[in-house]
Amino acid sequence: MADPTPTPGIHHVTCVAGDPQRNLDFWVETLGLRLVKRSINQDDPGTYHFFFGDAEGTPGTSMTFFPWEDLPQGKVGSGQVSRVGFRVPEGSLEFWEERFDEHGVDYDDRVERFGGEARSASEKASGDQPRAETVLPFRDPDGLPVELIESDIGDDDPTTAWTEFVPADAAIRGFHSVTLWLADPDPTEELLETMGFENVGTEEAEGDTPGDQRTRFAAEGPVGKYVDVVPTIQGGRNGHGTVHHVAFQTPSDADQEAMRTAVRSRGLNPTQQIDRHWFRSVYFREHAGVLFELATNGPGYDTDEPLEDLGGRLVLPGKFADRREQIEANLPDVTIPRAERTEADD
Repeated sequence: MADPTPTPGIHHVTCVAGDPQRNLDFWVETLGLRLVKRSINQDDPGTYHFFFGDAEGTPGTSMTFFPWEDLPQGKVGSGQVSRVGFRVPEGSLEFWEERFDEHGVDYDDRVERFGGEARSASEKASGDQPRAETVLPFRDPDGLPVELIESDIGDDDPTTAWTEFVPADAAIRGFHSVTLWLADPDPTEELLETMGFENVGTEEAEGDTPGDQRTRFAAEGPVGKYVDVVPTIQGGRNGHGTVHHVAFQTPSDADQEAMRTAVRSRGLNPTQQIDRHWFRSVYFREHAGVLFELATNGPGYDTDEPLEDLGGRLVLPGKFADRREQIEANLPDVTIPRAERTEADD
């Protein structure tokens, strides 16, 4: 069997929230991400599905949520994505600490990670001097563990800053990484290598269970390129403030089918392709139980709304379009945060 085309990295991450209005207010107004799609959970159409991303909904930037209000509070533990990291421009963490103080966000002290030594082969070949990552851990209103990580955002970066609430020199620019907590990391680490990630180093897992080791795997794409693995047997439970699944980019249908075949060769049981309207998906649980998705990069979020109007209306894909009146009647009313504008802004 030929090796599949390596994944460039993370496509999106989907999480569980509680109150939908609180979720919108935090991720749009406080964190400054754009609501690029307001839709429904296609497996549970009585629940919203919010997609937050950069200005254009670029693959590798969308954090999505199912706000299931009737679920209990979750707890991060083994067999879960334990935290999600986002890239922010270098030198912007002071801005974010001040913003978090202003908005009452629960955050921790900054930590340094990897000392710059964990780099993929292409990063080493570039000749750039390694440097430590600076990380600002915080939690969203549902208790979801999140990190902002200072990163070099080059002029050729594929993401586009959304500046409605946060200036471009501090705006979130897509994913940096996800961290997996696993009781037995070895099978999952082998799977990541099958998917095209390279083991680039290990260090003590600062901020996780004391004494644990954090092993980093790197893809070759520019956004969402890292998966960190930390071994732990700490118990967890699904609910508010936990990750539902992490999706990895398989840009084309052919890439996805080749990766699906490779995943099956690891003894796993991926689904057939499912049309999610803005991308096509394959799902499977990796060896430790974390739900993985393979997602194509197209058709994209602008196939049913003009780019300038993304997130402006409730979009009901495919078979749900004829049920709009019924679906809207069962969803709570929400208001999309908008920045106050003055004549000087126009």
